[in-house]
Amino acid sequence: MLQQIEFIKLQDQDAILHYCILAKHELKVAKNGNQYLQLEVKDKSTTLIGRMWGGFENILPELKGGLIIKIKGSAEVFQNNVTLKIDQLRLAVQSDNVDVSDFLPKSTRTFGEMKEELNKFISSIKNKHLSFLVKAIFNEDIIEKFATAPAAKNWHHAYIGGLLEHTLEIIKICELMCKLHPELKRDLLVCGALFHDFGKLKELSVGTDIYYTDEGKLLGHIVLGAMEIENKIKEIPDFPENLKNDLLHLILSHQGKLEFATPVVPKTLEAIVLYQADELSAKTNAYKNAICSGDLRQGNWTKFIQLAGTDLYLRNYEL
Repeated sequence: MLQQIEFIKLQDQDAILHYCILAKHELKVAKNGNQYLQLEVKDKSTTLIGRMWGGFENILPELKGGLIIKIKGSAEVFQNNVTLKIDQLRLAVQSDNVDVSDFLPKSTRTFGEMKEELNKFISSIKNKHLSFLVKAIFNEDIIEKFATAPAAKNWHHAYIGGLLEHTLEIIKICELMCKLHPELKRDLLVCGALFHDFGKLKELSVGTDIYYTDEGKLLGHIVLGAMEIENKIKEIPDFPENLKNDLLHLILSHQGKLEFATPVVPKTLEAIVLYQADELSAKTNAYKNAICSGDLRQGNWTKFIQLAGTDLYLRNYEL
C-alpha cells in the first residue's frame, strides 16, 4: 500500500515525490519557442496535468501510456486548478514494490464484509428454482470477480468493489419496498437485483484504468447479463417458463427507459421497483462523489455536471 498524499489533497507549493500512472504525454512548444513535456498522470483520487521543462530527453523514448512512473517536483494552484511542476521523472522498477492496483479507486467497504452480506442474501432465497439458479451462478470464483469489479467506468460506483457495493445497496432498497408492499415477489426481486448488472463482468475490464471490452461495446451489459442468465436457466430441469420470463424482464428493463439503452421498459411491479432502486443507488453515489471531488468544487457549488444536468450545492457538506 502506497503511503503518499493523494493528488486530490495537494495544496499550492506542496512538494511531490509520487508514484502515479502515466495516462498520456505530449511534447509541446512554449511561447519562448522551447519544448516542454506535458503529462497526464493519475492516482486513485484524480488525474492531473504535469509539465516538465527540461531533462526529459533521455527518458522520452521509454514513455508510454499505462506505465507506472515516479515524479519529483511541486504542486501549483492557479484559479482553483492544481497542476504539477515536474523536475525529475523515472519509470518505476520492481524493487519499488508498487502495483497498478495501488492507483485504482476502491470501495471503502471490505471484501469480507460485503461477501458476508452477499452470501446472506443468497441463502435467504426460498423459491427452489431461483435458489438453485443463484447458487449455481455465484460460485466462489464468480463471487471473487463480482466483489472486485467496478459498476461503471464513470459516474457511479466506478471503483474496485463498486459492483458488489451497488448490488447490495439495491437489494436493501428492494427489501424495504417488499416490507412496504407485501404483494411484491420478494425472491424474484432480490434475484433481479443480484443479476441486473451481472453482464458488467464481461462489459468492463480493469487494468491501469477501467475499460470497456470489445464485447461490452458491441452488446452492452444488459444483453450480456440476460444471455448469461438464460443460458444457465436452460441447464436447470423444469425451470418454470413464466418465472424465467419475469426474471429476464427484470434484467432487460432495469435501466427504465428506452433512451437509456434498456431493451424494454418496466412492465411489472418488481421491474419498476428494481429500476427505481437502481436509480437511487447510482445517483446517490454519483452525486456524493461529485460533491466530494476537488476537481469539481467551485465555491459553494460544483461545476456544471453534464450527466446530472445541473451543478450541486456544497455548503452544508463536510468534505
